[in-house]
Amino acid sequence: MAEQPGRNDPCPCGSGSKYKKCCLEKDDAARAATAATQAAAAAAAAAAAPADTGGQRTAPPPPVAKPPEASRRIAPSARRRSV
Repeated sequence: MAEQPGRNDPCPCGSGSKYKKCCLEKDDAARAATAATQAAAAAAAAAAAPADTGGQRTAPPPPVAKPPEASRRIAPSARRRSV
């Protein structure tokens, strides 16, 4: 890939003007369009490819039932401190 000219270098189109006054905006627009096209292609490829989960389950595991004594909570009023 050819090196991009500096803003104050002579324009490579041969007009004799500085690059920033002649072709900079046109080249920036072309670069932005290329980047947008590449990003859209990458997004389409990512959407079409199956997701790699790394061997992990995609759905959460089912909840585990707790024994009744472990699931009971004591109400704050029922808690008594022995003095």
